[in-house]
Amino acid sequence: MFFSRRKLLSAGAALPFAGAARAATPVTIRVDSSRYSGVILPDYTGLGYEISSVAVPGLLSARNKPYFQLVDNLSRHEVADKRGVIRIGGNTSDFSTYAPNGTPVSAPKGTVVTEANLVELGTFLDALHWTLIWGLNLGADQLDNAVEEARAVDRILGQRLIAFQIGNEPDLFRQNGHRPADYDYDAWLKDYRRYKTAIRAVLPHARFAGPDLAANPDWMTRFARDEGHDIALLTAHHYVAGQATPTATEATLLTQDAKYQNALASYRQASLSVGKAWRMCETNSFHGGGKEGVSDTFTAALWTLDYLFVLASYGCAGVNMETGVNHLGRISYYTPIGDDLRGRYTATPEYYGLLAFAQMPSGNMARVIIEAEGVNLTAWAVTDMRRNELAIAIINKDAGQDAEVSVQAGGRSRGRTLRLTGPSLAAKDGVMLGGVEVAADGTWTGAKYEPVRVAGDGAAVHVPAASAALVWLS
Repeated sequence: MFFSRRKLLSAGAALPFAGAARAATPVTIRVDSSRYSGVILPDYTGLGYEISSVAVPGLLSARNKPYFQLVDNLSRHEVADKRGVIRIGGNTSDFSTYAPNGTPVSAPKGTVVTEANLVELGTFLDALHWTLIWGLNLGADQLDNAVEEARAVDRILGQRLIAFQIGNEPDLFRQNGHRPADYDYDAWLKDYRRYKTAIRAVLPHARFAGPDLAANPDWMTRFARDEGHDIALLTAHHYVAGQATPTATEATLLTQDAKYQNALASYRQASLSVGKAWRMCETNSFHGGGKEGVSDTFTAALWTLDYLFVLASYGCAGVNMETGVNHLGRISYYTPIGDDLRGRYTATPEYYGLLAFAQMPSGNMARVIIEAEGVNLTAWAVTDMRRNELAIAIINKDAGQDAEVSVQAGGRSRGRTLRLTGPSLAAKDGVMLGGVEVAADGTWTGAKYEPVRVAGDGAAVHVPAASAALVWLS
């Protein structure tokens, strides 16, 4: 993670009027490549979908060319079959049914998934070279149907399948009506083991992940202790706040979420205690579909780029950003891929944060020390051993101050930068990466790289207010 020697400017501070002159503040970034704070894996990036999306014929299909292209843009190509991860689950999964020869239905509390839906999803995953996490319905407690679904998923998608999850956010089951008020971790563990035993009876090789928790870090600690020897992955969810709460604001997204760091530290410890990776398999800005005017603006692009690195610094093996239709049956404000439900797909501002992150290499994250001089700025560095390069993401979340950044990395003679820009933090359109927008067909080409001035041990990069710069030094 980054370390700051001076207190960062509060993101909630008053912003200058439009057109006001912006100060350029000197910022120093020191990169210590001998010390590491995390790792970016080749399949770190992922998207998360409600199971109701699977029941939409033609959506998650290799034949859906613009949509496929938008997802493929987020791939990394270092490892042939580990370019990203799709997670299927969400609240709708605990109201869903598998009917192999039925009619598909996409609905908040009545989704029906068919064999044809699974075959279509298989074409999508095969063409992408992405893998899959699949959530089974525990809420309805229809064990026979869950076993039938698991067998079908294994038969059709098995070569792409990382693991099954049993129940979505079971720590909230007593609140959402799936279980009585006294339902707790011990009760869920009995359900989990009952499902696991039944599935293993017909699929002896089946792999599982969990606890797929919503908010209670203790569940992951206990699950790692109780089932860590027999799982593929630990999983959790996180949203910064609820979309209807007073904290669903631009300022919240632009401020480091300090209160969540204890939970992240406990996830890392649980992972280390059993030697199994943990993944943030459902996350985004504000639960309930996001906040209009915040989740769908350029603020979300900068937040996303920063947030992905924050999670990696706590040992997270990957992140699935919730996408598309939500549990209420509408397209979320926070979705990275916009969908007008008539076959037109767009790259939203948040998508550009994911796209920027996808340009960074996989590899070890080097320790970064920042002297920010009051600028709301973060920075992250990744060592690309394949190309002998150091890649640095500099994210200026301050709307009022440009930053004149001196990067001290040592022994570098050349550099280039790619910029993430938007007309303003509140902008919903006009976001660009490398001076280029994603086209209507999903392609992103012709990005412009700028040279970086390198002298001695340092490189100089100007990072305007409310923008980010990806810098490569070699």
